[in-house]
Amino acid sequence: MEQFYGTGRRKAAVARVFLRPSEGQGAPKFTVNGIDFQAYFLGLLKARHALQAFVETGTAGRFDAYITVAGGGPSGQADAIKLGIARALLEFNPDFRPALRLKGLLTRDAREVERKKPGLKKARRAPQFSKR
Repeated sequence: MEQFYGTGRRKAAVARVFLRPSEGQGAPKFTVNGIDFQAYFLGLLKARHALQAFVETGTAGRFDAYITVAGGGPSGQADAIKLGIARALLEFNPDFRPALRLKGLLTRDAREVERKKPGLKKARRAPQFSKR
């Protein structure tokens, strides 16, 4: 069975996406860490955008996705999955590159959390000043 792989990263989250051609007439299966996609991202609106690459390339319903994601929170994981799906679709068909690039789905968001500095409460937040 043919499968396509893509890695996505965002903040501290890393997603490994495996796409396989859908076998049945039913809805495609999307599992994240062994749990159904909708159940894993229950109530998170950003998770819907993770599947945007399928819409942009016209491949919605053609693939089952097996996804493992680790690290970060729900928002970072959803963005990591979005990049992983786009990269896996690119492996399936390199002609999708212009459509995916136009929507910014192939760009890795490199923003990371700034480290905490000594003497400060957070990265930039100083302790409250007290005159006495």
